[in-house]
Amino acid sequence: MSKNTNVVVIGGGYAGVMAANRLTQRDDVTVTVINPRPVFVPRLRLHQLAGGTHDAVVDYQEVLAEGVRLVVDNATRIDAVERSVMLAEGDGIGYDYLIYAAGSGNAGPRVPGAAEFAYPVATLEAAQRLRSVLLDTPMGAAVTVIGGGPTGVETAAELAEQGRKVTLVCGGVLVPYLHPKARRTAHKYLAKLGVNVIEGPDAAVTAVTRDTVRLGDGRTLASDVTIWTAGFGVPDLANRSGLSTDSAGRVLTDETLTSVDDERIIAAGDCAAPSNLPFRMSAYVAYCLGAHAADTVVHRIAGEQPAPIDLSFMAMCLSFGREAGIYQLGHKNETGMRLYFSGSVGKKLKEFACEAGIKHLATEAHKPGSHHWFKDGKHRPQLLAAQCDNTTASVA
Repeated sequence: MSKNTNVVVIGGGYAGVMAANRLTQRDDVTVTVINPRPVFVPRLRLHQLAGGTHDAVVDYQEVLAEGVRLVVDNATRIDAVERSVMLAEGDGIGYDYLIYAAGSGNAGPRVPGAAEFAYPVATLEAAQRLRSVLLDTPMGAAVTVIGGGPTGVETAAELAEQGRKVTLVCGGVLVPYLHPKARRTAHKYLAKLGVNVIEGPDAAVTAVTRDTVRLGDGRTLASDVTIWTAGFGVPDLANRSGLSTDSAGRVLTDETLTSVDDERIIAAGDCAAPSNLPFRMSAYVAYCLGAHAADTVVHRIAGEQPAPIDLSFMAMCLSFGREAGIYQLGHKNETGMRLYFSGSVGKKLKEFACEAGIKHLATEAHKPGSHHWFKDGKHRPQLLAAQCDNTTASVA
């Protein structure tokens, strides 16, 4: 009789659920997912939760394989020597292999006053809190959204569509991934919704107070509600547990997603830094990395050499309220093409992408091993070679 293998997955987001579901293709593997919430959170919907057009939760019965055990608790420490995960409300859970898919959340703002007076939107609880604050705030009040990435743009558009007075502050280029042509379309949609966009180096935020936002060029903006969307942060669990991490706290791995410290620990999603060259943070990348992490574990159980990750990020989609969207196609070197879809077509494609993420997880739950993704084959090897050359040059 073959030995049963216990795999613990920390994190029940896109990466963790995909990994857990994919592991059920083996009958001799027992899978446990540790997650602080009893529901799955589709983070692509959090700006809608803040705006009151979606509740941003999905029952785990819809996306998690029937044979996977869900433990609702917080992982507080990983003991790699004892192969155990300590829990906030329990003694701990032992493992043969650990998949670290703790995800990402609100980045700790370093701007004075931001932590005290700005509202994040990167987690379910943060978005729910912001929604509650907005419900108690008059529609004519000044709302400032800080951050020109997808989350900032979508949050600003969602609130402006309701008739709120919104200013979007971006200290750089609005959504850098977009092709300049698509970026002009984004500006057009924001202007149509009445969003006042302030962007460029002079628009870097230097301080946040209870009712103002101060910019690098000396301007002070009145702001009754300030929303912080500039960047994501990862949990410090890996760092606190003594695992090697990058400067952001992501687990350092090789190209198979295996921790550089322990071949029994595999990382996936936003909290993984393979070869210290992390992939773009996104739901699509997360569940693809989750699938590859599961494949790495399956190979190791079988005594086989895991394959390196091969993944390309092919598109980005943005919603501008409920009536318009942009679906930006991209090259494998992560630059936007001239080709993109906008208007109602872009909106439908964005909605399709949101629903497709859930569908991919559900399909994997019923047909483990079925998920496939776009390959790169060229761009990442070039980045790795360049990194190696730079390292060699630095040593020399």
